[in-house]
Amino acid sequence: MKIGMIVAMDKEYNQLRPLFPEDQVILQKSGIGKVNAALQTLEMIRQYKPDVIISSGCAGGNGDDINIQDVVVSSQLAYHDVYCGTAIGKSVYGQVQGLPARFEADPSLLQKALQMNQENLSIHPGLIVTGDWFVDSKEKMREIIGHFPEAKAVDMESAAIAQTCYLNHVPFISFRVISDIPLRDTDASQYHDFWNAIAQNSFQVTRTFIESL
Repeated sequence: MKIGMIVAMDKEYNQLRPLFPEDQVILQKSGIGKVNAALQTLEMIRQYKPDVIISSGCAGGNGDDINIQDVVVSSQLAYHDVYCGTAIGKSVYGQVQGLPARFEADPSLLQKALQMNQENLSIHPGLIVTGDWFVDSKEKMREIIGHFPEAKAVDMESAAIAQTCYLNHVPFISFRVISDIPLRDTDASQYHDFWNAIAQNSFQVTRTFIESL
């Protein structure tokens, strides 16, 4: 199986590259944000024709059961900063006109992810919402959660990768390590502490998943 993986930042790439032989996983860095993620995904599909694409990286978490270093596995993905309104047709908040309101993770990949048993790591299936905004305030997080109260994680790339995979018929799933809980944080201090102190070994769930494929 040819596996593609996309991360946004050098910090994530440097954590993940040592975990996989280069002939096992096509690992590429996209840069931050939806456009960068979509462009890199399309380039990967055209150049390498992977059988599956995995998004990996960190995200802000939401929910009473979510803690830093937990892993959210996408069951669904949507945009938190898209709204096409009702003037040109019926759509819901987060939906690009003409596309699904939510992108579904590949069922077989999701099932395999949920079968993993990781010591000292909690794995949560759920909705990941994506937008071009680093959530560094409780006010912004409350606004996002007001539209998506069930969201487990907020990031800046996953839904864009999911949309590109959907349009190109490539199975997709996202794994996001929780680096901070914006509603319990001030000025993204948890995010900085995550990279300074506890990021090491945070991507072992992704490694275990890929080894199971």
